[in-house]
Amino acid sequence: MRRNRKVKILATLGPASSEEETIARLHAAGADVFRINMSHADHELMRTLVERIRNVERRAGRPIGILADLQGPKLRVGTFANRSVALQVGQEFTLDDDSSPGDATRVHLPHPEILAAVEPGHRLLIDDGRLQLEALSNDGKAIRCRVIAGNAISDRKGVSLPDTELPLGALTEKDRRDLDAVLATGVDWIALSFIQRPQDLAEVRKVARGRAALMAKIEKPQAVKRLNEILELSDGLMVARGDLGVEMPLEAVPGIQKQITRACRRAGKPVVVATQMLESMISAPVPTRAEVSDVATAVFEGADAIMLSAESAAGQYPVEAVATMNAIAREVERDPNYHDVINAQRTPPEPTGADAISLAARQIAETLNLSAIITYTSSGTTGLRAARERPRVPIIALSPVVETARRLSLVWGTHCVVSEDANDLDDMVDRACRIAYEEQFAKPGDRVIITAGVPLRTPGATNMLRIAYIGSDGLGGL
Repeated sequence: MRRNRKVKILATLGPASSEEETIARLHAAGADVFRINMSHADHELMRTLVERIRNVERRAGRPIGILADLQGPKLRVGTFANRSVALQVGQEFTLDDDSSPGDATRVHLPHPEILAAVEPGHRLLIDDGRLQLEALSNDGKAIRCRVIAGNAISDRKGVSLPDTELPLGALTEKDRRDLDAVLATGVDWIALSFIQRPQDLAEVRKVARGRAALMAKIEKPQAVKRLNEILELSDGLMVARGDLGVEMPLEAVPGIQKQITRACRRAGKPVVVATQMLESMISAPVPTRAEVSDVATAVFEGADAIMLSAESAAGQYPVEAVATMNAIAREVERDPNYHDVINAQRTPPEPTGADAISLAARQIAETLNLSAIITYTSSGTTGLRAARERPRVPIIALSPVVETARRLSLVWGTHCVVSEDANDLDDMVDRACRIAYEEQFAKPGDRVIITAGVPLRTPGATNMLRIAYIGSDGLGGL
């Protein structure tokens, strides 16, 4: 099964899409990678979903990626004597360490790290920003605030702190247990919430030991300020627009989205654009025009993947949402302006052999109108460098390592095939040409370009280009 588009689709699984046949329908409709949200999945359900995805993968004969999204710290206020209270703009309201039920003047804040870090002038956003407070004073036990927007607060609502860097790591005890469990099942990507600083990735990388790629979710102003440092220590980034829109001005989010996608493009690392892309399709069979435009913008920007959350996890039309996203992406990529926009964002290659080879492969493929770029990649690096160039022609990533093929299923433009290593150069050419023919990327008489490392089976040593004809038997020739 080949996709007729370059951008990938990441679909979240949930109550509406947890059965194996539904997962198969989602994949057939266009989903390339599946997300398991550990905020809502226990270990038993997670293992069941992984097993069902792998069953669909075997039936489809194509690598499918799995992303496990860790919950991260959840900061919430305590409870109220009457479950909720009404407030007025301008009044004072206190968050404190007193565990007794709250009233119209105060509520318990069961997070000493917040009480220790908030300074006068910092904002505290409650319930996704529906209530906005400004800190007036803080003695370490109680934060005295003024209500600056909103008129109500109720039990256990979430707290966001856009101005405060908290002395918290990205992993809670629940996350550590979840991390061990998802790594044991062999998921391909780990998404990390609540990233504030590059150090937040260190603990996860130490535990993962290369068993899964790490994706940092950019959802806090502190992460935006340290974007390049976080990107350097990550394997990919997710633009978590929902939380970004709470902690930063809504009008700033589109610009930040572009900043993140272009930073990832320069670095040659995948970027996922997420949250509310087809939100209305949770309850409607068709999206709004604004949502179609939003998805199209992400595709025009050259994002590696676009993500569905509740639309596919809990909505009434999960398969239709994936099919709609697939249709939008295909139409955008056929637009006459698409390649002009993509090319305008191209940056010079890094001064490495792999980057130079990838640049040359794209230029040769486009100049000679070749049918495909075929990369042999063991670690995935060669596939990433080829995708960084955003070529017009398809990229076929051949890897003897199934885990590598699954991780690359999230990467722009890569058609991943698990294939045994070639025995020698002639076998390498024949194998590449045969796969291009069998996967319907090329027909007899077409030409393809092959990149690989010599000597063979040397990870990270891409140093060779080869142009080959597809013979009448599907094998290669000079």
